[in-house]
Amino acid sequence: MKKRLGDILKFVVFLSIGIFFIYWFLLKLDADEKAAIWESFLSARWGWVGIVMLASLVAHFVRALRWQLLFKPLEHSPSVNNTFGAVMVMYLANLAFPRLGEVMRCAMLRTSDSIPMEKSLGTVVTERLFDTLMFMLIVLLGFLLMFNSVKDFIYDSLSQKFSTLPTLAGIVVAGIILLVILFVIYKIFHEKLMNFSLYRKIMELIKGCVDGVKSILHLGPKATLLFLIYSLIIYFLYIAGGWLILEAFADTAHLGFQTAFVIYLFGSVGMMISQGGLGAYPVLVWQALALYGIGESTGLACGWLLWGSQQAIVIVVGLAYLIYFSLLKKKKK
Repeated sequence: MKKRLGDILKFVVFLSIGIFFIYWFLLKLDADEKAAIWESFLSARWGWVGIVMLASLVAHFVRALRWQLLFKPLEHSPSVNNTFGAVMVMYLANLAFPRLGEVMRCAMLRTSDSIPMEKSLGTVVTERLFDTLMFMLIVLLGFLLMFNSVKDFIYDSLSQKFSTLPTLAGIVVAGIILLVILFVIYKIFHEKLMNFSLYRKIMELIKGCVDGVKSILHLGPKATLLFLIYSLIIYFLYIAGGWLILEAFADTAHLGFQTAFVIYLFGSVGMMISQGGLGAYPVLVWQALALYGIGESTGLACGWLLWGSQQAIVIVVGLAYLIYFSLLKKKKK
């Protein structure tokens, strides 16, 4: 009962955040600005939006192929159709309740392939731990790629509030000193810090990521290599979605893959802080494009089209597979 109430509370909070973002950016727009955004929508090259939807669908399909590899050591062989369907149901369920989809996709495979929930959940944990590590690497790479733009943006913002700012060399030295201090604290106080629940959870997360990667290495050389290739394809397609949507607008068509990388990073934050990215995702995409001098109307139109096209695929295909699994369950009974 407590868990169910907790899930409902999370849903309400995340949905409220999304609605707040929509209300916030609509409230601050005057009639001319709203008309400019609508004009940007109408002037978009919708063929590119269709390609974005296709790239999103292919990414989900490759994720299903990757997930299928994790069942081989468990002596289960679900079909690609069933794993793909379960993945799409997962994304659909996550639009309603955060993390509900992880349980739902395992339930779908229990229906279609009689795979026990505990085994499926084990593969999901492994996959999520690996994705966490991948995302951290992408964030690091993204920071390096967008360093100059972010540095100028932060310096311009801070210089309006502070008369003097540290140099880049000073920031680097301070960062190195901080890392050394943290390492010394870890070595000296590790045992005492384990008494704090937050510290234990962080260490468990790090250990879980390491264990998840180790379990992938036990798939065998060929399967491990295939798992890594699938992962690279998935994240490439995620980022490519932003690249393709840039082609849909005349004002953004000149921007390249680096900009798409930044869009992906900003958009990922939006997906975390509101239900399904509702409201927050388009606003943060607009903020990402603002780093490259793109105006508000085009930036918001770009964000809403990118978010909307991805969610449309999830809703249509996810609902179709939810019906498919329901009929399959009824047939088996």
